[in-house]
Amino acid sequence: MRRTRKSLASLLLCAFALTTAAAGQAKKIQVEFKDTTLKNGLRVITVEDHSAPVVSIGVTYNVGSRNERKGRTGFAHLFEHMMFKGSENVGPGEHFFLIFTNGGSMNGTTNEDRTNYFESVPANQLDMLLFLESDRMRGLDITKENLDNQRNAVQEERRLGLDNQPYGKSNEMLQEMLYDNFAYKHSTIGSMEDLNAASVDDVKAFFKTYYAPNNAVLTLVGDFNTKEALAKIRKHFEDIPRQEAPPAVDMKEPEQKAERRATVEDKLARLPQVAIAFKIVPGNTSDFYALQVLSAALQSGQSSRLYQSLVKEKEIVTSVGGSADEKRGTGAFYITATLRPGKKTEDVEAAIYAEIERLKKDEIADWELQKAKNSTRRSFINSIQNSLSRAVILGQYTVYYGDPNLINTRLDKVAAITKEDVQRVAKRYLTEANRTVVITMPKSADTAETGRQ
Repeated sequence: MRRTRKSLASLLLCAFALTTAAAGQAKKIQVEFKDTTLKNGLRVITVEDHSAPVVSIGVTYNVGSRNERKGRTGFAHLFEHMMFKGSENVGPGEHFFLIFTNGGSMNGTTNEDRTNYFESVPANQLDMLLFLESDRMRGLDITKENLDNQRNAVQEERRLGLDNQPYGKSNEMLQEMLYDNFAYKHSTIGSMEDLNAASVDDVKAFFKTYYAPNNAVLTLVGDFNTKEALAKIRKHFEDIPRQEAPPAVDMKEPEQKAERRATVEDKLARLPQVAIAFKIVPGNTSDFYALQVLSAALQSGQSSRLYQSLVKEKEIVTSVGGSADEKRGTGAFYITATLRPGKKTEDVEAAIYAEIERLKKDEIADWELQKAKNSTRRSFINSIQNSLSRAVILGQYTVYYGDPNLINTRLDKVAAITKEDVQRVAKRYLTEANRTVVITMPKSADTAETGRQ
């Protein structure tokens, strides 16, 4: 008998188990999950969802560029690439081939705080999915040829995404100036010199240290029976040996006592740019959620204060925006403005600081607070509507905070923020002594050539 799939409205109700908390209140999101830890330490989060004949997996490893040492920057990202070059029973390129020819999608990403791999396939391919992920966790094919191939790929990625991009040098400098602790001070993609220095022995040691089951979280979301799926996961993963726990990362960041400032000449930039960053708290804290609301009121969308002031009224920038960046350690509050031709960077800076001072002096309006909360809620709900994004988010919350249930409580934390909270964090974090500023000025190709003579 053919299975009948539900309508979109029914899918959302089924997938997220939305329940009304009380009349007149927003509906509460509830993702039902099972949290299991295997004998080797692999933590498994399963979400059974029969709304579509699809299964999605995320394997999130507790390693990012913050785990790197001096002289080996970019290594976590390089290793992410290595994980696609084959394993004990899977040849080079075969992982991609098997996923794509079975109608699936896949990728992997690295940031400062974690590395994740994720795939989505038709539900009848669950066994293949578990085999592929377990095989590379069990035994990656680490060779000089594979390392050289992916080293070249990462270096080209750096050229395209950073070295040969307008404002790329400025963005890297801002991060280096903002942080004192090496964990966040260097870019995730690393330097050319450090990438060249990586050896096969480095890769083998990195794999043994960080790519162990007891240093990972597996999230499975989709059309399966939980009991049967857990039995399959145990079959594929539970005999992979656990390893010694990796060394803890020192995340202490000293208090900044004075403004930091630099000017960069960029021959790829066509317009001047002002980039500002303030150190803030780690994610999933009450102050972080207040800073998210503050950022929404200050610089999110055309109704935001900075857009109205700098773009519409003063007409001194072509764009302005930013965010409160969520990290496991010290985060950052970013503001970036690109100037209109003929305008002065000092005028743009002054206008930005004036709007910040307004936030400190007077509470935001009721409509601004509600807009920020509505925007956050809409974005979050959109982000968990499909099984793959839910798998990725669950893995990140579990690795970052040890709390997969944050997927159900995060919006409550945002909803609890008051106008007084927003004003308080503006006064505490958006200060002159706590800010780092990088000004980018266009440099003509002729000037650059003259400078090299």
